[in-house]
Amino acid sequence: MVTFIVVSEYSQDPPVEFGRFKIAGGPLYNLARIQVLIEDEANLLAWTQKCRNDVHKYFSGDLAEVSDLLQRLKTSDYRDSEWCENGRGSLAACDAYAVRRTEAVPATGKREAFEYFLKFAIGKSGVLVLVVSCHI
Repeated sequence: MVTFIVVSEYSQDPPVEFGRFKIAGGPLYNLARIQVLIEDEANLLAWTQKCRNDVHKYFSGDLAEVSDLLQRLKTSDYRDSEWCENGRGSLAACDAYAVRRTEAVPATGKREAFEYFLKFAIGKSGVLVLVVSCHI
């Protein structure tokens, strides 16, 4: 059996082994609360290495862009909830959302709609938003 440290505010019934485990009954976090928390960008953390890589790839490392995507979310954008781990023994119960944003394609300058997938949790302290995934 593997021992994980749960770092999310939601902590009921964490898994006892590696893998993806869906959590029924979501969303786990109030979206309006998330959006208020991230008004201060200091409360936003790219929690996994993959997320940090994707933020660098899509937004030149600018978390303000991730914050903008999170601010655009509506409750109807919710997909599901699942346990996620950061590769260092910590677990977070996360909500997953998808949102579309129209932006200019750097190579062509043409405007195009992109669908971004975001997965995040509120940390145990109730202040930090842990972004687990942010990709197209």
